[in-house]
Amino acid sequence: MTHGAGAPPTVTRRSEERSRPAGPRPARDTRALAVLAAVFTLAQLALVRPTLGLGWDEIVYTSQVTTHHPAAFFSAPRSRGVSLLVAPVASWSDSTVLLRIYLALLSGLGLYLALRVWRGLFPARVLVTAGAFFAFLWVTLFYGPQAMPNYWVAIGALIAVGAFLRHRRDPPSAGTLWAVVAGAALMAWMRPTDAVWVSVPLLVLAAAWRRPRLLAALVGGLLAGGVPWVIEAYASFGGLSERLAEASRIQGGLGLHMAVDDQLRSLGGRALCRPCTGEMPHPVVTLWWFVLPLLAVLGLVVAVRAHRALRTVVPLVCAVTAALPYLFTIEYAAPRFLQPAYALLALPVADALWYLVTAPRGRWRPVLRGVVAVGLAGHLAVQLTVLVHTVNRSDASRQDWASTAEGLHRLGVRPPCLVTGHESIPIGYYTGCSSGATAGNNENMTAADVRRTAGRVPVAEITRVGGRPNAYARTWPVHRVEDYEIRVAPGPHAPRE
Repeated sequence: MTHGAGAPPTVTRRSEERSRPAGPRPARDTRALAVLAAVFTLAQLALVRPTLGLGWDEIVYTSQVTTHHPAAFFSAPRSRGVSLLVAPVASWSDSTVLLRIYLALLSGLGLYLALRVWRGLFPARVLVTAGAFFAFLWVTLFYGPQAMPNYWVAIGALIAVGAFLRHRRDPPSAGTLWAVVAGAALMAWMRPTDAVWVSVPLLVLAAAWRRPRLLAALVGGLLAGGVPWVIEAYASFGGLSERLAEASRIQGGLGLHMAVDDQLRSLGGRALCRPCTGEMPHPVVTLWWFVLPLLAVLGLVVAVRAHRALRTVVPLVCAVTAALPYLFTIEYAAPRFLQPAYALLALPVADALWYLVTAPRGRWRPVLRGVVAVGLAGHLAVQLTVLVHTVNRSDASRQDWASTAEGLHRLGVRPPCLVTGHESIPIGYYTGCSSGATAGNNENMTAADVRRTAGRVPVAEITRVGGRPNAYARTWPVHRVEDYEIRVAPGPHAPRE
């Protein structure tokens, strides 16, 4: 590639200058991005519903900063970024509706700002199309208003990569350097390891181009977001290597694992596919996943022919490095893991789509336009169908937790209290209790700790009907609540028969 990432800086800069739009960009370009962000925000509120209760991971993150519920166990892989993100609301209110509205508005603003960074690198129509493609994936709509990190890693990636390329084109600009810092810090703030994977190509390019300011901005942003995680590693986990080892253990042992088929299974609306067994979703649900890389490659070919390869190669390579750990190093899947890759791939994909509907001439142009229109309409229909199914299933499971919490209240298990056993973290949160585990990934106390706690406050052990309780609870009286068996520790707080 004459004008690829390995081209001399002077040659690349000339080609970038030739492809730069002439004259000032019209204000309507910015308005189009603002309209997209507003539609994205409204779609979240309408389709995901602000009344959707908090999920398991959301409970862990939110409980760290709220005063209305005890803090749940915070395991080694997690980072404090989401907790800080929700703190402006969760620190003083326990309203899930208010939190959902706040996060929907924030996610819309984040999308708008991230796409603005790319102005001048791609035409406005490409940016709007790319933003719409990413925003209206079911996984983006579903997680936009949730207290989860992956969407924000994607936004940070868009900001960091776009600002990196803007600074490459206009080195004197200090604003783009600060945007690189902000994007890298946001990624690392949310998930430090994801930030590193996304940033590897940028670090290599900054070093190869001998751009010390750009390299310093990247490293500085990663440190600003990641140092708190490292400090916590030494304060709570015995050191950085110990935290990384514990994080690997919790994730099933990181190594060479094929998770591509797991990710395919998760596309049908499985928020967490662990263990990832069962049949694949219908081919119509997974088709877009196979078309996506083909369109990205076409976008790259188009960019090479137009002598503007760099701005397409860089997000494409960063998308690949962002996806690699979740496709080949873990034994399970969650669709949200690939959000940063989807966000970065959306740019060359949108470029390819516009090429298909504008470049061919003669009789092929209306044919291709029809194919693209039908394909996009079908894709949107599939995404919205999966979204509705996922929201309904998630709402049902969270209603089950709330119903179980009501049953615990009827048994006298009220705050302050402790819940152990099956799904103790979400059920404990909905009950208003602390949650405890004496084994497993969320181990935070011993059996002796549970017994001592039972002498002070109500303690309940939860198992599925017919399940085997922990040894400390086997003699406790059993009560049936929903699909669970609840064993309440005997003592002054135990329910009377």
